[in-house]
Amino acid sequence: MTTTNYSLVGDIGGTNARFALVRSGDVTPEAIEVLACSSYDNLDSAITDYLQRSGVEEVKEACLAVASPVSGTRVRMTNNHWRFDSEEVRRQFGWSAFKVINDFTAMALGILHVAPENLIHVCGGPGDVRRPRLVIGPGTGLGVSGLVPLQKGWVPLTTEGGHVDFAPTDDTGMAVLKILKARFGRVSVERILCGQGLLNLYRAHAEIQDVTASLDAPEKITAAALDNSDALARQTLGHFCEILGRVAGNGVLTLGGTGGVYLCGGILPQFIDFFLESPFQKGFEDKGRMRPLLEATPVYLVTEGYTGLFGAAEALTNMEV
Repeated sequence: MTTTNYSLVGDIGGTNARFALVRSGDVTPEAIEVLACSSYDNLDSAITDYLQRSGVEEVKEACLAVASPVSGTRVRMTNNHWRFDSEEVRRQFGWSAFKVINDFTAMALGILHVAPENLIHVCGGPGDVRRPRLVIGPGTGLGVSGLVPLQKGWVPLTTEGGHVDFAPTDDTGMAVLKILKARFGRVSVERILCGQGLLNLYRAHAEIQDVTASLDAPEKITAAALDNSDALARQTLGHFCEILGRVAGNGVLTLGGTGGVYLCGGILPQFIDFFLESPFQKGFEDKGRMRPLLEATPVYLVTEGYTGLFGAAEALTNMEV
């Protein structure tokens, strides 16, 4: 590879750092590497190692998506030990520009470049391509973003939509809220719609039914639901999907996101068939007089594993980021 025609992009989470190179004027990630954050003392050493692995001594600019709030030049990763100043890193590597953006802002920009074969139609349609799009997904937390169209291009929204109030609509949901409120005080939807949230929901259902919550990790709950070995796990996972549908539907109404809903994150691709048969659509469309609007809004499950890298590449030239 040459040393002059590439930019560095990355998607940095709590556990792993995904790095790639993109050619000038392109958004297709090349030389993708996934590095464990725990193996490096900080961002700069990880970048140095990645560039050595890729055979590139230097790049002209960079954009990294990070799973943490972004304000100013100082970045403190939420779920790992990395701390850095973006301007200091830029000078250290001699880059002409260095952008640091929120990971779900990158996810929103990335869906613009996801191939059709990596989008699974869940429900709804045909939508209105001139309207905003909602991007939402459970993972370590609940990420929420959106895309607002301009005459040319899109503006990504950086939001904290995962922290809106959990607003149940039936007796079971009310009972879940009461249990979680006793534990957490205020209950946001992220207390349910994330990996740890699935465990919170499972334990709440166990308490409601006065049975033993025998599973102690979200991946165990998912596995037991899929192999039908634990009725409580299967019920919980279905309720998880329904709540996600309700929250996504609320997001469409708030954003005017009839251009489409894009479900991202690492959790849903683990149980695609279950999800497609789940009460997600029921929760999504159950908006009373607004039901026709939700029925006309397409929902897609994004299976592209490097959406954040596409988004970071898009952000390099997107002047609205």
